[in-house]
Amino acid sequence: MKTTLTLTVISVFISMGLFAQPWVQNDAIFNPSGIPSLPFSQPRLADLNNDGDYDLIIGSIDEHPLYFENTGNNSNPTFEPGPDYFSVVEYLDAEMGVCNDIDGDGDLDFITGGFTGLNLYLNIGNTEIPEFEKVTGFFDGLGVGQNPIPDFADIDNDGDHDMVVGYSESGLVKIYINTGNNEVAEFIELNSYEVGDVGLYAYPVFCDVDMDNDQDLVVGRDGHGFTFYKNTGDANSPVWETDDTYFEGLAGETYWNSPTLADLTGEGKPDLIFGTASGPLNYFTQAGTPGNPEWLVNTTLFGGVMDVGGASNPCFFDYDGDGDLDLFTGSQLGDIKYYQNTGTPSGPAWEENSGSFTSLKHSIYSAVAIDDVNNDGLTDAVVGDLSGNLFYHRNTGSGFEFVSSAFQGIALGGWSSPCLVDFDNDGDLDIVAGSENGYLHYIENQGNAQEPDWNIVSGYFSGIDVGSNCVPAIVDIDYDEDWDIVCGSLFGNIYCFINEGGEWVQNPEILDGISGEQNTTPAFADLDNDGDPDLTLGQYSGVFNYFRNQYLVTGIESHQNLAKDITAKLFPNPFTNEIYFEFDLKTSCDVKIEVMNFSGNVIMEINEGILQPGLQIQKLDTSVLPSGIYFIHIKTPGGSTLERVVKI
Repeated sequence: MKTTLTLTVISVFISMGLFAQPWVQNDAIFNPSGIPSLPFSQPRLADLNNDGDYDLIIGSIDEHPLYFENTGNNSNPTFEPGPDYFSVVEYLDAEMGVCNDIDGDGDLDFITGGFTGLNLYLNIGNTEIPEFEKVTGFFDGLGVGQNPIPDFADIDNDGDHDMVVGYSESGLVKIYINTGNNEVAEFIELNSYEVGDVGLYAYPVFCDVDMDNDQDLVVGRDGHGFTFYKNTGDANSPVWETDDTYFEGLAGETYWNSPTLADLTGEGKPDLIFGTASGPLNYFTQAGTPGNPEWLVNTTLFGGVMDVGGASNPCFFDYDGDGDLDLFTGSQLGDIKYYQNTGTPSGPAWEENSGSFTSLKHSIYSAVAIDDVNNDGLTDAVVGDLSGNLFYHRNTGSGFEFVSSAFQGIALGGWSSPCLVDFDNDGDLDIVAGSENGYLHYIENQGNAQEPDWNIVSGYFSGIDVGSNCVPAIVDIDYDEDWDIVCGSLFGNIYCFINEGGEWVQNPEILDGISGEQNTTPAFADLDNDGDPDLTLGQYSGVFNYFRNQYLVTGIESHQNLAKDITAKLFPNPFTNEIYFEFDLKTSCDVKIEVMNFSGNVIMEINEGILQPGLQIQKLDTSVLPSGIYFIHIKTPGGSTLERVVKI
């Protein structure tokens, strides 16, 4: 029988070193635009369906690039998820991609940059319905390394498109002149030259930014802001000179800024969209003149604020069963709101669809907990509100039925806020609830998973008092295999209580520096799909705050059925550009180490043959891997598998 031990290790490399602060705020993840917030997002624009407006392509470290069709027009775009045109693009080929008619047949092909370098996917469909097929070896001979970033434009006015490439580790920006033609492109090292070096991870795009009829270069990077190479030559013979003023003040607080420029307002001037390491897309319109730009932020296309109207109270659950977490929340007026996650497990996007939950309202200032309470495969709800009562709504498959007898005799005295959790680990769902007096209440399920029977256990949390309006979240925040409790409170303070052998010990350090508004309400959920719980705060104003968990070591997720013939650990901590596996073999055996990407494909395999019993050390060079999440399996012939989840 296969046995598994999972240790989640978070290690993020940036030019400034490792993040010192484990919780990084990024509220833009809660935007109503429907465009997912993908990690290390790289947006590019192209009229892929030939309808006269720009469509959107987003690359990331999460999966193959995604296509969003412009259902608006060329002066008022609206982007919605379109056909999965890029499903054939291999994961390792494309951290990003750009469209260009590289074979001169009138439709747009797709050129990608990824772990495997540059790759060409020819459009074998047509101008309205593209279909892509990989052409092997088209860019062989170019020394562009891993994760190059390409773009195309005719910079020498000879009728074919030349290529710029941004290099990853070196930060080099390099031009490759097309020595072929508009039907048979050819790029060779002998006909290339360097434009400049932006430090690390260059993200260049061509655009006639100053509208003088020649192509300029805008380059993002691993760092703040942009580098602008203004073409002071002409359309036949470019001369590249840096201009630090043109994009001054933009992208000053974000990293890995990856830009694209196009006229999205119909005013004849290129506007700016750029992705970031944290994921949300940023959009600025150009309201000035070509020689004197004025950049205005626009949060309606990709951003904006998700607001429930007051007293947001988040709860996460995969309600639609599509593999990502949806959002439920109470509200000041007592309505229960449901936001379907239309994005991905690591890049959420939200669409409200609350109609099925109108019957869950009882009184104002509601809170909701969602789970399959009676183990029938349907998602039920437990609601609290200002009255201090609890209300069980059973999902019948055609709607919700209020079960009035479920909480008879249980009243918490005001402002009840329930959490559903198997707190005693007996296979059924208990309830931990906060109340207006600042206390916590343990309501144990003394029935079973099919027929719950909830009863208050007096004094269970006698050591916990947050003053007023206690709202709990249940999480293993110290990664020691038991439940801890984080509570919000009336005045916005966040309290963390660690379970130490059944005693609740307050720990002010784990969430140091995080606070909210009046009546702040915490919830934990892994919204970036990196294996650890992130923190979301509901606020009295009705909005949400998101804090990404970037702890370096998040701990052991399961210690049951441990492998008996092998144990292992990773070091050093924090990681540099190498990871060492130290594993202790109990018997002589053939050990195999597999590195798998997030899609489950094996991208690296190490097999040292038969190893003798005792301590072994194996090195993994992480510098050859693109940024992302990897599963590392250490396997033995006896069927034992140790699994490590690593983010680099």
